[in-house]
Amino acid sequence: MYAVILTGGKQYRVAEGDTIKVEKLSVEDGADIELDKVLMVADGDQIKLGKPYLEAGKVMAKVNGHGRGPKVKIVKFRRRKHHLKRAGHRQSYTELTVTSISAG
Repeated sequence: MYAVILTGGKQYRVAEGDTIKVEKLSVEDGADIELDKVLMVADGDQIKLGKPYLEAGKVMAKVNGHGRGPKVKIVKFRRRKHHLKRAGHRQSYTELTVTSISAG
């Protein structure tokens, strides 16, 4: 059984026991969270699609912690113009472990 959920503007395919990194959520470590924007639930051959979300669909997850991803280096360079600009970015994330999936 797996589900497709929407969080942080991105879609994730999750199954029970999966660990995923999503855009940072403002919840405490160790807390249980309910993700209710479920787009699809598949159980074997049975597939339930939402329009756009399943009304009774929900995915329960446990928050493992928060962190920051690897540094991405940004370089803007214009040749022959004495222009060089450097920057870096680290994206914050929340790590979740999916505990249960229900289609309603």
